[in-house]
Amino acid sequence: MFEAITPPTIQQNPMDSLKGVDRSDKTGARKAAQEFEAVFLNTMLQSMFTGLEEGGTWGSGHGADAWQSLLIDEYARTIADNGGIGLADSVERELLSLQEGAR
Repeated sequence: MFEAITPPTIQQNPMDSLKGVDRSDKTGARKAAQEFEAVFLNTMLQSMFTGLEEGGTWGSGHGADAWQSLLIDEYARTIADNGGIGLADSVERELLSLQEGAR
């Protein structure tokens, strides 16, 4: 009925995830780096807007929290797509370095 859960005995190498990746294609690394920066900015902006009194830009109805979340997400993506804070550049360099080192 139930199978016993056994812990994995062999740890996988994180570099194994890069097998089969086209190393000449640099656009994937840039896109992943920008997405990472957008998520970081979203987290930063969410905490920045926490504790603001209701009303104003967000309104005060049932959908105010959803509206705030969607608007902050759009702010974060727009900032990241337009140069961001420089985090995507650093992440992209590290991704490409890891990708080239896995050869």
